[in-house]
Amino acid sequence: MLEADTSSEIDDRLGAMLGTSLPPAHAKLQQICREFADEVLIPSADLHDREESYPAKIVERLANLGLMGILAPKRYGGMEMDNLGLTIALEEINRGCASTGVTLSVHNSLLSGPLLHFGTEEQQKNFFPRLASGEALGAYAITEPNHGSDAVAIETTCRRDGDDWILNGTKAWITNGSHAGIIITFATVDPALRSKGINAFVVESSMPGFSVGKKEKKLGIRASDTVQLVFEDLRVPAANLLGEEGQGFKIAMHTLDGGRIGIATQAVGIAQACLDATVKFAERHEMFGRKLADNQLASNKIANMATRTEAARLLTYRAAMLKDAGLPHSREASMAKLSASEIANDAARMALEVHGGAGLGRQNPVERLFRDAKITEIYEGTSQIQRLVISRHVRPDRG
Repeated sequence: MLEADTSSEIDDRLGAMLGTSLPPAHAKLQQICREFADEVLIPSADLHDREESYPAKIVERLANLGLMGILAPKRYGGMEMDNLGLTIALEEINRGCASTGVTLSVHNSLLSGPLLHFGTEEQQKNFFPRLASGEALGAYAITEPNHGSDAVAIETTCRRDGDDWILNGTKAWITNGSHAGIIITFATVDPALRSKGINAFVVESSMPGFSVGKKEKKLGIRASDTVQLVFEDLRVPAANLLGEEGQGFKIAMHTLDGGRIGIATQAVGIAQACLDATVKFAERHEMFGRKLADNQLASNKIANMATRTEAARLLTYRAAMLKDAGLPHSREASMAKLSASEIANDAARMALEVHGGAGLGRQNPVERLFRDAKITEIYEGTSQIQRLVISRHVRPDRG
């Protein structure tokens, strides 16, 4: 973990790191993920996308590499890496397949992250061994059919009944939902209380009253499992309350900062994949008797893609390092997600323009990347929400 005291020290460390090389442990993790992306994910991504099939065997291989426990403590079978390490790993995985990338991101960031920060020792002892080994997949359930960006308006209810809590409601657009064994879920004792009434729970899919609703048919990240979850008098032990009563909204917002870093990383990976595909195509194809890469219009697009992708990468690294240092990072996480998601979409568009008609074919990965990129501007807070968060942090009267 980083031991910086100020954001300026983070900048110094970031500059020193990028001026030389990654720390050895991070470099090793990057190499493992890069090889996995090149050898396993890229060759299979289009097939899983066309079939809209959850890549169960690939997730099993990720578990065998230890990648399901990147943040999990070593005493429970995890790597006990920091958020910078998670960011570096997720970029490579998303470069290979964004569907696999979001599966891994939710499991490590939105499930393991809050369990690590807010979970009791007993909760960590109970859940982390299964999460780190890949025995149980993690999910995060806050969005509902009628509520997305307005998280305090959730309608799923919880009421205390002796040593249990009873949950009723429906969650929507839940990544990993139908395959998850452990789900961090948010419910309210009274919708009128808004943020003050929200609690967080660690729900297990084996609990009576839990069921999986409809599966979503999506534009992109089609190999990612996305479903509704239905709770009908779901009985959750009081020991599974995460944090304290009424602390659920705080937990959700703290977790989403980390989730935004994860989606920024996904977007960087997609942008890098677009750049790689464009350079490869432009070097191999000719137009008017010379390489397409030598054409000024194509080379300008490549230069813009490369520069903005690197800028988004640095913003994302900085947000992760601030989080590791225990420093405020909400503004930086939103900046990273906003910047990275916009370049992912612009890079996909520019890649299609360079490829021309060839980029529209289902046999070309650029077509998939174009569809995958769009979601990065929507989930974990839309681009409009990110701008709202950023503006509140930079306005003098808002702090």
